Amino acid sequence: MAGSFDIVIVGGGVMGCSTAYHLTKDGRAGRVAVVERDPTYEYASTPRSAGGIRQQFSLPENIRMSQYGLGFYKRFGELMAVDGEAPEVGLKQQGYLFLATEGGAETLRACHRTQSGLGAPVLLLDRAGLAARYPSMALDDIALGSLGTEDGWMDPFAILQGFRRKARAQGATFVADTVVGVERDGNRATGVRLKAGGRLAAGAVVNAAGPWAGEVARMVGMDLPIEPVRRMVHYFEVRERLEPFPLVIDPSGLYFRPEGAGYISGKSNPDEPAGANFEVDHDYFMDVIWPGLAARVPAFEALKPGRSWAGLYDVNRLDENLIIGPWAGALDNFHVICGFSGHGLQQAPAAGRALAELLLDGAFRTIDLTRMTYARVAEGRPLPEVGIV
Repeated sequence: MAGSFDIVIVGGGVMGCSTAYHLTKDGRAGRVAVVERDPTYEYASTPRSAGGIRQQFSLPENIRMSQYGLGFYKRFGELMAVDGEAPEVGLKQQGYLFLATEGGAETLRACHRTQSGLGAPVLLLDRAGLAARYPSMALDDIALGSLGTEDGWMDPFAILQGFRRKARAQGATFVADTVVGVERDGNRATGVRLKAGGRLAAGAVVNAAGPWAGEVARMVGMDLPIEPVRRMVHYFEVRERLEPFPLVIDPSGLYFRPEGAGYISGKSNPDEPAGANFEVDHDYFMDVIWPGLAARVPAFEALKPGRSWAGLYDVNRLDENLIIGPWAGALDNFHVICGFSGHGLQQAPAAGRALAELLLDGAFRTIDLTRMTYARVAEGRPLPEVGIV
């Protein structure tokens, strides 16, 4: 494979495909190529995610990106239609519910003030209000709940394929190969080398490699604090018919939500080592997740475990937030879009548009993400987000 492109995107997951879609909308970007080493997406992070979307964050940038994403996904079929065929993302707005003990209640209130100030529809519920809505929950240790009434979840694979198909229809070239090197001349990236042989010349290179973004950055000597970290999702069913739950996030970090005839659940393991591990640890479900589920919803004590799977977060070890934009002053046309640490699917429309604006217009136009650029990494200035799950 050889060729010359105005922009080469390394990584064809939802972030790379969203960027390609936004770049090719009006033709100003010229020739755009997306290099994806796994075109079947068997081990890609996007289709292995839980597909959530919420406006409940503590940072204004994260709230605004997810608000933009929600509006975008409501119109996704219309926006991504090709030859009269419109993808269906199955958006279910059943809500997101954060629970807090007395010790965490003030944090929920502070986040609520920020969210409400930006127009996010979020309700604060005391224990009595929670009990009235969710009588199956054990709430003795809970002081407050934060319910995002328009939040929910959707089909991540349909979103990925919708972006990919539309970007191709708009002229993007998709290359099934692995980038093994990024060429540079002074402070300019000039192209990428491919594992199968050959190279793609590039006017600009975008690192959208998700969990492998740190590996790609090292090809040019860039220090990017991104690592692949396993996250597991477990499906289960119960005998009892319970009230409709939103996606519930326990103070312990455990989450669960309805899925089909049952539920899915998971919990981040703080001791999980970095690495591309796709094996499911069933003991973790039995020893940690199941007891946590039963403690919050006693009916879950009698659950029947089903299928489980594992995927990878692109964890930003600095502050678990997006890193976007160029390696300014060092390799000016080498851009990154990574580090979402589990909330990339919901922010892909806004992030892809933002990077396209940087590349085409030289500035953020829709949402100001200046605080999310690589400058904070280079200067060691974390921008922590409270609402990480």
